[in-house]
Order: sequence, then structure tokens, then C-alpha cells
Amino acid sequence: MVHLDVPPVTSGLAVGSLVAGIVSTLVSLLVICVGAVAGADGAWAAGAITVLGVLTGAGAVVAGLLGLRQIRRPAAPPAVRFTGRGLAWAGIGCGGAGLVLSLLGLGLALVLSLG
Repeated sequence: MVHLDVPPVTSGLAVGSLVAGIVSTLVSLLVICVGAVAGADGAWAAGAITVLGVLTGAGAVVAGLLGLRQIRRPAAPPAVRFTGRGLAWAGIGCGGAGLVLSLLGLGLALVLSLG
């Protein structure tokens, strides 16, 4: 039996995780800026934007973990193998950082609006 050599493919979940993680980090910076600059109404705006940062950050972490699972799965020779372990880990890191920074930005906005 002859097996054709199938080249490895970059995991779409890993790439999506990295993209969502970068978006989450950028949104978290927006939350921090809006919370620090705007007055009392800044907490409402920062809270609305925080939802986007938290959702994209959580999505990046979940997609990264699923991508790592997809990459680790053993494949028989005719099946497609997936690569992108570094992309998945970067997506998990960026998504987690974006999630935490969004929540910290919301806390900053709330503290500044109370003062």
C-alpha cells in the first residue's frame, strides 16, 4: 500500500486564537483609555467595551486550547497533520492578558468615576 505524503497544515483554530487574542488586547487598551480619560460617564462606556474585550479574550483562550488539542491528536499517515503550537500558545497568552486588562480597565474606570 502506498501512502502519499500530505504536508502539515497550520491549525485554523490556532490562527483564530491569535487573531482574537490580539483584538482582545487592543480592546483592553481602549477600555483603559476610555476609563481614564472620560469622566463619570466613562464607567458606562468602559463597561460596554469591556464586554467585547472579555468575550474576545475568552474566545481566544478557548480556541487556543482547542487548537492545541487538534495539534496533539495523532494522525494516521494518510490523514492531515496540524501545526501551529506556537500560534495557539500566543493566542492563549494574548487572550488571557486582554481579558485581565479589560477587567482592570473597568476597575480603573469605576474607581475614577467614584472619585
